[in-house]
Amino acid sequence: MEVNRQKGDPYRSRIIINSNVHFGKPCIAGTRITVEDVLELIQEGVSFKDIVDKYYPDLEVEDIKACVRYATDIVRSEEIYVGIK
Repeated sequence: MEVNRQKGDPYRSRIIINSNVHFGKPCIAGTRITVEDVLELIQEGVSFKDIVDKYYPDLEVEDIKACVRYATDIVRSEEIYVGIK
């Protein structure tokens, strides 16, 4: 089953979740490239342009931005429970 994360923000059409691809990890649509793999490159300081030029030539900079937006949305929606002492 494939889930397209489209809810009003155009980036969502670039990220899919398919239970048959990478065990359901979020991937860039039309590829087997996970959001996690792209975020790890960004974490290492690789520029968006270099990610496209040197690692994933099938991607566009907008795909990379979609990965960042996806991660931001995940963190934004995360529920945090603070223990009361």
